[in-house]
Amino acid sequence: MQTQATSCPPPPAAAAYCPKDTLKLGACADLLGLVNIIVGTPPSSKCCALLQGLADLEAALCLCTAIKANVLGINLNVPVTLSLILSACQKEVPRGFKCE
Repeated sequence: MQTQATSCPPPPAAAAYCPKDTLKLGACADLLGLVNIIVGTPPSSKCCALLQGLADLEAALCLCTAIKANVLGINLNVPVTLSLILSACQKEVPRGFKCE
């Protein structure tokens, strides 16, 4: 009698999440003023320091959460703000990413 080997299904993909304290991303509000004035300056703000070491997707998720929770303290256009901050910190909005 021959037994068939059953294969286990692959583990579910790990859900992307923000590994940072979202409240700390309030520092990104300072960057919004700088982005419009000094485009191209080296990313040295507190905001960029918080995002340093994160993958683009993680950084986008963190900022999305901060923007939606309004921890930045301003009403913002989410896609534009997300793109501006990530760009200023030398990161990119991942293709197909939507802040919902």
